[in-house]
Amino acid sequence: MRTRRSDLEIKSEADLAGMRAAGRVVAEIHAVMREAVQPGATGLELDAIARRELSARGATSNFLGYHGFPATVCVSVNDVVVHGIPNDTPFEPGDIVSLDFGAVLDGWHGDAAVTIPVGEVTDDVSRLLIDCEDALWAGIAAMQAGDRLREIGSAIERLIRSRGRYGIVEEYGGHGIGTAMHQDPHVMNYRTRQRGPKLEPGLCLAIEPMMILGDADTYTMADGWTVKSSDGGWAAHFEHSVAVTENGPFVLTAEDGGASRLAEFGIAAPIDLA
Repeated sequence: MRTRRSDLEIKSEADLAGMRAAGRVVAEIHAVMREAVQPGATGLELDAIARRELSARGATSNFLGYHGFPATVCVSVNDVVVHGIPNDTPFEPGDIVSLDFGAVLDGWHGDAAVTIPVGEVTDDVSRLLIDCEDALWAGIAAMQAGDRLREIGSAIERLIRSRGRYGIVEEYGGHGIGTAMHQDPHVMNYRTRQRGPKLEPGLCLAIEPMMILGDADTYTMADGWTVKSSDGGWAAHFEHSVAVTENGPFVLTAEDGGASRLAEFGIAAPIDLA
């Protein structure tokens, strides 16, 4: 049975199995959407795919209707950082498209994001995507039981600063996840003065660095959702839902539980939670 320690939801083994099932749904649907990101495709087409695939798996959307959001997936193109509303504008060669998508299965939430190039992109944009995804995995690798929340943001910032002069978005970050899509604690993507809570086995977090090829400043458009970079710099966003375990982090929304990427950090392949 899950418990509450302070404001954090700590999952039991059975709960984590449910989280893993929801995470698999997210991973599978992300894979389908990624294949559909081609020149000429549109955000509305991706939203239709997400709805169809959710229904086929007996899952529901945790995005649709959330504070009024009108779609099942956030589709953020080029200088849109997060929360882009799907529309009928075709993707063009050289664009980058961020897909932020989640699902609910048997009351458990999964949430993940990826930024995908549409065909060939410029070298600096290609490097932006590589560096942002690497920052995600650096943050995940820092999710060790007994350490403090601050270590995640420290690892993300350290990786980003080692790669170049990127803008690290500060207004948005990761979050706890479980019986709700957004729970405590908030996860910064940079080092903070506060150590934050201790990372306990059973705590699940969505880790999601957002980087801009330019300054970090952003603004929200008149639709109340679409967040764009203030200087027009293109942005990347990567995210996974991750469980803290006694044996290290387990990536709930990765097909392999994160084994292949975590091995790069010397972390042994996690035991599946299902």
